[in-house]
Amino acid sequence: MHETIDHPCVWRGEELLRRADWLHEVDIDSVDELAPVLASIQASLEEGSGAAMLRGFQVAGDPREAFLAIGGMVGTPISQSAEGELVFSVRDAGHRDDDPRARGPNTRKRLSYHSDRCDVIGFMCLRQAKSGGENYLVSSAALYNEILASRPDLLGVLMEPFYYLRHTVDTANDKPFCRQPVFSFADGYFACSLLRVLIERAHASPDLPDLTPLQIEALDFLAELADSPEMHVSFMQQPGDILFLNNWVTLHRRSEFEDYPEEHRKRHILRIWLSVPNSRPLDPLFLDNYGAVGAGEIRGGMRAG
Repeated sequence: MHETIDHPCVWRGEELLRRADWLHEVDIDSVDELAPVLASIQASLEEGSGAAMLRGFQVAGDPREAFLAIGGMVGTPISQSAEGELVFSVRDAGHRDDDPRARGPNTRKRLSYHSDRCDVIGFMCLRQAKSGGENYLVSSAALYNEILASRPDLLGVLMEPFYYLRHTVDTANDKPFCRQPVFSFADGYFACSLLRVLIERAHASPDLPDLTPLQIEALDFLAELADSPEMHVSFMQQPGDILFLNNWVTLHRRSEFEDYPEEHRKRHILRIWLSVPNSRPLDPLFLDNYGAVGAGEIRGGMRAG
């Protein structure tokens, strides 16, 4: 019998922005001086709302080095590509849709709600677009509670494993696919994980089973619920803002954007994936995709080739 989740990670819409653990404003230019703030953020990402914004840090020197140092105080940076990138540039690379190098972050497209392959994801805004590119966040634990109340039949479907096809850029991964649930529990700890694009690629693969009509209905219902105004919150990161999200209790997406024509003015966000020491245990089904499922273990990311 499923029970409602009662935890600070459950929030609805703009309630997040009123949470004490959401906004951390500082007037600091030394990474070392950020340690107490980052320790608080690390704790709240797991024990609180699961989302935190750091604002006011004055970056001196290379922003990539500064961001890597900041991320390293929250967790262990892990690879985001087969090339072993620890800091990834989220910007429009101009790839065609059929280019195997193309991935959602390197386009101008609207992205659907998803989580990334890590415990905590961080975004540092260097430049915003001419228009668009808003951040959208939703509490996946709140989505779970809502589906439990309104469509418990679909909740059961979302707790069963879905096939994921290996990502086109995950070239050092020797597993062609994996299976993992959208919603799961391990030792009483909730976790949500979703990247529908890989589920749909598995559905299109002749080597893997098709999604059932009920699975499609469940994924569609989840997407519609996340898009409802009372469930999500949207905002714009300003240059210098650093956003941290716990991928197990939040889903995020980005709206489509229009860039400036000049290269030096184009939208540019830095992204980091972190494995954190205070992470929750996971269902054993995540072992294939994350490499480890024990609480606090180093896990996630893409193997460097």
